[in-house]
Amino acid sequence: MKAMANGNSGRVRAFVFDLDGTLIDSKQDLVTSVNAMLRETKREEQPPEQVASFIGYGAPQLIASVLGPGSSEEQRREALAIFLAHYQQRKLDATRPYPGVAEGLEKLAGNRLAVLSNKPAQLSVDILKGLGLARFFRAIYGGDSFGKKKPDPAGALEILKELGTTPATSAMVGDSDVDVQTARNAGMLAVGVNYGFGQHDRDRQPADIYIDNLGELAALAENHRS
Repeated sequence: MKAMANGNSGRVRAFVFDLDGTLIDSKQDLVTSVNAMLRETKREEQPPEQVASFIGYGAPQLIASVLGPGSSEEQRREALAIFLAHYQQRKLDATRPYPGVAEGLEKLAGNRLAVLSNKPAQLSVDILKGLGLARFFRAIYGGDSFGKKKPDPAGALEILKELGTTPATSAMVGDSDVDVQTARNAGMLAVGVNYGFGQHDRDRQPADIYIDNLGELAALAENHRS
């Protein structure tokens, strides 16, 4: 665990996790579904890394980025519906938890855990259930759960209220600038993972702490025993 200077010296009572690129490696299924949409709408497929670079801000923004600025609202709406239909069918084809995720969450048993993704909430729940991870979380929310998506802090703050804790004793765990910005905007500890596929500029948006696997979070947790 690599720590940076931050004002949180106490124990963390609640952890709010990003989903894609943090808990699960969903890159291949997302890319496959995007390219299936492009084929169906008579467009050229895009390289996996290009598609992956658009992930993190929710499905509508993903599709808008894939189609480009010349697309109309109607085209984006049609493409989004096609993409979601494909993704619903493919969401667990290749998607798996990252190594150490289940073990890391087990170590945090007794703490307050939640998920805040920009992916639609029901898809998030279905995937976590399908992978046997839903049982770890008191709450699972998506990009359509609140009025605004990450990095707006409204969703994270609402979750902390539900968990009965405060930003000062909570951490946001994610792989991208979106998650670090969410933590900053909400006044939470920002924890970055040293894996994933989200866009993260560590010079401009540094997290407070970087970890190689979720097992390292136990050292921060309120119920940690030396």
